Amino acid sequence: MRLLQYVTAALLPFTALAAKKSSGDRFETYHSKQLSNGGPVKVDDKAYNDLTKTPRDYSVAVLLTALEARFGCNLCNEFQPDWELLAKQWTKGDKQGEGRLVFATLDFLDGKSTFQSLMLQTAPVLLLFPPTTGPNAKPDNVPHRFDFSSGTNTAEPIHAWLTRQLPSIPHPTFVRPINYVRIAVITTAVIGFITLVTVAAPYILPVIQNRNLWAAISLIAVLLFTSGHMFNHIRKVPYVGGDGKGQISYFAGGFQNQFGLETQIVAAMYGILSFATISLALKVPRMTEPRNQQIAVFVWCGVILGMYSFLLSVFRIKNGGYPFWLPPF
Repeated sequence: MRLLQYVTAALLPFTALAAKKSSGDRFETYHSKQLSNGGPVKVDDKAYNDLTKTPRDYSVAVLLTALEARFGCNLCNEFQPDWELLAKQWTKGDKQGEGRLVFATLDFLDGKSTFQSLMLQTAPVLLLFPPTTGPNAKPDNVPHRFDFSSGTNTAEPIHAWLTRQLPSIPHPTFVRPINYVRIAVITTAVIGFITLVTVAAPYILPVIQNRNLWAAISLIAVLLFTSGHMFNHIRKVPYVGGDGKGQISYFAGGFQNQFGLETQIVAAMYGILSFATISLALKVPRMTEPRNQQIAVFVWCGVILGMYSFLLSVFRIKNGGYPFWLPPF
């Protein structure tokens, strides 16, 4: 019995050495997979537990994600290419494994038990396990967690976060590759646009430089916004309302209320008044026949009087205490 105790005591140093070697072997195994895959190692529940178990003389950055379309994780699918690109560049910049950092990906379909044990309700989740042995070791095995709540879907913030969390290891730079397809598409689009403008300029410029066109656009914009169109969109007002007697009310009382149809009626009134004023100022003076010119003056003045009278009556509906009015309303 005493002999067995001596043998056990003698084997303790070798057991510790074997455990340490086991941790190093695990890193070499997964680092080799990274080099061969050119990106993060895809793991399942068993491999995840093996990769993150203690003692561990290396760091592990594992992304827990859900890439299947049925899970509806858009952020997972948007971030996955950048995660693979970051792991590829980091591994390529540290081929000898001096930083002893392993990148891994655990999909929900392959790691349901892990998701349940960590009580995760959302994805993606990035966990960084620091080493538990060695010069950069931390006494506990509590992983650092990156917060995706800001909607981050690029590799640059992750690279900066890993650099802050692991200050004592080499940090390979991350350089986003040149997107030649995007450059070609943008160049082609710019050349096509310049060609279109060059060819169509003789036909487009006379239209753009037309005073009447810009006057009409300006007038429509003024009528649209002065009649309360933006108020309708902001307040989501009803189109019409009831007057409490079973009839339809087209105008809402008070300055803080209005209906959608009310806006259209007011815009139409402003439009008629504008057209009548422009006609009196521009069209009537050009008429050569004095009698017709006189008739036009009376007609347009009558239109202006009627529209202003109607406008004042509408204003009295909005403000019951308004004392002024014009015939015939």
